[in-house]
Amino acid sequence: MTTIIRAGAAHDFLAIVPALTGYAPVRSLVCVAFHGNRSAGVLRFDLPRRARDRETLASVVVGTVCRMPGVDAIVPVVYTEAAFARRGAMPERALLELVVARAEAAGFLVRDALCVAADGWGSVLDPETPAQGHPLDLIASSPAASTAACRPADPAGAVGLAMLPVPDPGLADLVARTLDVCDAEDRRDAFGRRRRPHELERLLEELGALVDPVELVEALLDEDPADIGADLLAWLVHLAGRPAFRDAMMLQFAFGPAIGALALDDAMEVNERAAEHGEAVSELVARESRESGERGAETVAGLLSRLLLGESSTRPDPDRIERAIAVLRRAIAHAPERHRPGPLCIAAWLAWALGRGSAAGVFVDRALEIEPAHDGRAPVRVPRQRRHPRVGVRGRCAGRRRRGARRRGQ
Repeated sequence: MTTIIRAGAAHDFLAIVPALTGYAPVRSLVCVAFHGNRSAGVLRFDLPRRARDRETLASVVVGTVCRMPGVDAIVPVVYTEAAFARRGAMPERALLELVVARAEAAGFLVRDALCVAADGWGSVLDPETPAQGHPLDLIASSPAASTAACRPADPAGAVGLAMLPVPDPGLADLVARTLDVCDAEDRRDAFGRRRRPHELERLLEELGALVDPVELVEALLDEDPADIGADLLAWLVHLAGRPAFRDAMMLQFAFGPAIGALALDDAMEVNERAAEHGEAVSELVARESRESGERGAETVAGLLSRLLLGESSTRPDPDRIERAIAVLRRAIAHAPERHRPGPLCIAAWLAWALGRGSAAGVFVDRALEIEPAHDGRAPVRVPRQRRHPRVGVRGRCAGRRRRGARRRGQ
């Protein structure tokens, strides 16, 4: 997201940084990149624990900025628990000076290089910075942080978005039992005909139109996460474990129902074509991408891939993503551990789409801790029902009213 920085002094700029990142940085090197007078992105790195790692970190920071189109200036900011008074000098000054030297050698303008310590703040580029640093109250009282454009910072820090709520044991038990129903295999009767277990039929009847992933996503975004019940949480987790639905829902959370429907239809068609040709889905996608590239034609799969990789000019909707992550955090917290990798991967991509790489890394690490070989290639066994285009985000209730009317002969 491009943000206009309006700061008359260094402490005003420092008051704005948490609003740019979305959290209050701790033990971090934050690098705000600029294109002209506008911020073009914010990078965050953990502070090195060893002095010999400073060179590597400075190279990584500047190398990453070099890959950001249009960036011509930076402001590195160190956030540390160390104190000016304890050291008698600015903490992490050596690291900031390395970043400044590397950035200037790469052709970037370094507008400032700042340190926010436990007892004060200062600038490497300001020779008048006092030995004890400037008082932190200058940052806290800056009017810049009270502007309407500055959203509140998450006090939990860079990984606050990845923190899970405390689960309710009763709800977790219901979600676990519902997931067992979702995973039930179809059975065959004495004549060889496929029959769904009775409990699965009941669940699908209760879900109604929300069996459809596109309807489900919009219904979840319309609800307060605290009000979402076991059936919907379990169905979300179940679908998130199936790649065709996982990726479609992921894109829909970020870009809206039209993209979600397009991604879902494309995934179904790709699975059918792969089965017809006896190819793995990945092999089919790779082959068709090569063929479309040779023809110079844009495909639906190509469009969706660019959205997934962040290579499109289409901007994700941050409000939808924030609400989606809140729903996913509740679902993950109440799901059995073995069912968590799929929704954790969705949450990781959504956090990355917001620019919260640290939170995304936490979600990915949790998924890999549970399933080190996770690649999302679980078989697709989700019943497909006809879409209900007139059923909105409250489709479950509307669907029940229609079914009740049909049973009453109305």
